Amino acid sequence: MFTPVSTRAASAYKRVSVETSVDGASPHQLVNLLFDALLQSLASARAALERGDQAVKGQQLGKAVRFIEEGLKCALDDAGGEVAGNLRTVYSYAVRCLTEANLKNDVHKVTEVIELIEPIADAWKQIGK
Repeated sequence: MFTPVSTRAASAYKRVSVETSVDGASPHQLVNLLFDALLQSLASARAALERGDQAVKGQQLGKAVRFIEEGLKCALDDAGGEVAGNLRTVYSYAVRCLTEANLKNDVHKVTEVIELIEPIADAWKQIGK
């Protein structure tokens, strides 16, 4: 099975673009990239659920959980006090919702997580301005 050249080229371009963004990014920008990637995975998972594509749904929900657990939660610092504690609680809840969405094919749970994360991502972006 062969992948078209245009698909391989697009994939390589995307990979280089992401690597370049990460290499030169500040810690604040890295969190922005995590939020962007998380929201993209959630949107892809929701679309996969709506069309009944189980493989893509599972892959995208898995990515989303990893972005939260290994990226956003790990970026929280105890010096953040109550805000960091509240974010940790929100992120844990989001992971539970995504796990349930995966098990029950529940598109509403994915939408709920998107609605939880978008305001946090927007607020984080405003901090950098």
